[in-house]
Amino acid sequence: MTLAPTVTIRSDSFNPAHTDKLVLCLEVGRDRFRLLVQDAQGRALYLEDYAFPSLLANQPLTGLLPNFFRDNPVLSAGPWQEIRIGVNSPTFTLVPKSLFRKEYAGSYLALMRGSTLSAHEFAQAYTHENEGFLSVFNLEHPLADYFSEVYPLQPLTYVHQISALLMATADLDRHMLTPDNVYLYFEDEFVTIIYRKGHQLQYCNRFGYKNVQDLTYYVLYMLDEQRLSPDKTTLSLYGEITPFADAYTELSRFLPYLAFGQSPSGLTLANEFSDLPNHRYLSLYGLGLMSE
Repeated sequence: MTLAPTVTIRSDSFNPAHTDKLVLCLEVGRDRFRLLVQDAQGRALYLEDYAFPSLLANQPLTGLLPNFFRDNPVLSAGPWQEIRIGVNSPTFTLVPKSLFRKEYAGSYLALMRGSTLSAHEFAQAYTHENEGFLSVFNLEHPLADYFSEVYPLQPLTYVHQISALLMATADLDRHMLTPDNVYLYFEDEFVTIIYRKGHQLQYCNRFGYKNVQDLTYYVLYMLDEQRLSPDKTTLSLYGEITPFADAYTELSRFLPYLAFGQSPSGLTLANEFSDLPNHRYLSLYGLGLMSE
């Protein structure tokens, strides 16, 4: 099956023949596959966005990815200067750097989800040096093996989608004038909530919800837990949400300072990206900020 991208953005200056000076960012999840290419100056030049048909959603990712790579001139190019892979896996946790022990990485995840890692997965960690903690998440052996085969002897860095969002919100927060800022990232029936106070991370969690009433409850509960006033707190919306979505309508009833966010200023976008909604690709843009 040939899968066509739902969105393609290409700068006139993008040349896939010179990948040795380009960074390839990939975002992989059960429902989506996205890619972003940056030049040596960190400017985003190329973007593609794919959505998996519901018919294929339950298939292993390693069975779906060859459909993207087979005939795609960008994905099949290389070697690249660097490849960053954001994985939207179901299990993750944040561990303070002072408490982290590599040999216990799997135990952190087992404690978080209530079961040990299976034979086909392992614990992967990424250090957030500036914030003082590590993101620990599960990664499947077949998926890691697949990328190693597609891009042999090339530098591969794996991070969780949460790490990409944390890097993106850290960049956004540096330019916020308000001390308390909450970021909501929507994807299918999940919302990731990140709260920063005085530019420091205070809260990060992801919730699944079936209706907008549950979503509103989770957001208001988090605000109450963190002693934030719904009438005064700035909340920025990102991801798969529009002004016409039921989620936006319901949340706006209780949250007067609700607004769609801007793209991180630390990431330079080619002029062709101006047609994209600024709030949509925050996690993908976060991969582009990893060198910051």
